[in-house]
Amino acid sequence: MERLQKVIANSGYTSRRKAEELIQSGKVKVNGVTIYELGTKVNTTDLIEIDGNILQKEEQKVYFLLYKPRGVVTTTNDDKNRKTVVDLIDTQMRIYPVGRLDYDTTGILLLTNDGVLANALMHPKNNIDKVYIAKIKGLVGKEQINQLQNGVIIDGQKTSKAKARIKKYDKKTNTSIVELTIHEGKNHQVKKMFEAIGYSVVKLKREKISFLDLTGLKSGEYRMLSPKEIKKLYFEIK
Repeated sequence: MERLQKVIANSGYTSRRKAEELIQSGKVKVNGVTIYELGTKVNTTDLIEIDGNILQKEEQKVYFLLYKPRGVVTTTNDDKNRKTVVDLIDTQMRIYPVGRLDYDTTGILLLTNDGVLANALMHPKNNIDKVYIAKIKGLVGKEQINQLQNGVIIDGQKTSKAKARIKKYDKKTNTSIVELTIHEGKNHQVKKMFEAIGYSVVKLKREKISFLDLTGLKSGEYRMLSPKEIKKLYFEIK
């Protein structure tokens, strides 16, 4: 339960001090009863009215970490009736993905209804690392890795400096496994970066966002972020 004036203030209706004045002047009702006493506690099911108008309470914030599988679209709904990432989360809350992963890309994805955190995590200025593992057709050389690190031109703009390293070669299949860390989120960015240096991506997985990874999760599974993790994310964007 929360103090009435705090609930009013958290809803964005007015400041807490002004909420206290409204209560003391008899303009606030809870379940039809006029409240005058400051500190009165209410719960989420109580009906609060101010000057006869029902108060729209602040929506509870929720945070999910999903291991996105292949063949699922990163959107809240799809006009082709394909399965979306939201369909994989069992919640009654209205949530949306933070950024996007392509239909055939797997890996870590955050979903929330916290617009402030979502926008901050997606904004390049906050330098939030996103780590990808890409299977590349062809044997990538050190010169190409240096190009990725220094930035390449995609869609007429140069990407920011990145981290890149070769994890593995397979000469039999003529493929390379490359780890790429970026902090931008342009459309199809990773695939376009490899195209810019003359290679195509066969398979792509996002392994980390900041300090968060997929430990303990299988493809299609998800978990809620802990309060400690949420606090740490907010600390990183300040």
